[in-house]
Amino acid sequence: MRRRHPLPRLWLMTDERMGEALWDALERLPRGAGVVFRHYGLAAVERRALFARVLKVARRRGLVLVRAGSQPMRGEAGAHGRRGRGLRTAPAHNRREAVAALRAGANALFVSPAFPTRSHPGARALGRVRFGLLVRGLDVPVIALGGMDARKAASLKPFGLYGWAAIDAWTR
Repeated sequence: MRRRHPLPRLWLMTDERMGEALWDALERLPRGAGVVFRHYGLAAVERRALFARVLKVARRRGLVLVRAGSQPMRGEAGAHGRRGRGLRTAPAHNRREAVAALRAGANALFVSPAFPTRSHPGARALGRVRFGLLVRGLDVPVIALGGMDARKAASLKPFGLYGWAAIDAWTR
């Protein structure tokens, strides 16, 4: 699979709870970063319209934009969690999901929740050791998600971490 863009190391995961902070977060991302557009709760027409607005910012800022969900979007660089054209990323919460995603052709894995996160209150986080065990020997770039920031990403580097993704780290 040929990609037009190198795989970003830093990612923003969008969702409805961001509200207007989405626009500031997009401006905070460094050039070449990635955006996984989720916003699952929006009606199809609203979701397409918001995606188009995010795409304009992404193009201006040199960001890689992939969509989550089953509805393809004009201008997407790839798909998250679904088959699609271009870059294919997938979520993995355990080893079984990671292996299945690789067999399905994922180019990168978003492994979560690495640490406690507001997105999934009360969910059991992997922590450093379980994260390391989950990703050991996987021949694919691993992106940590869940309570992530630069300091926590540095703590996962010994496990071969490729990059990290967040919501709150980009909206604070």
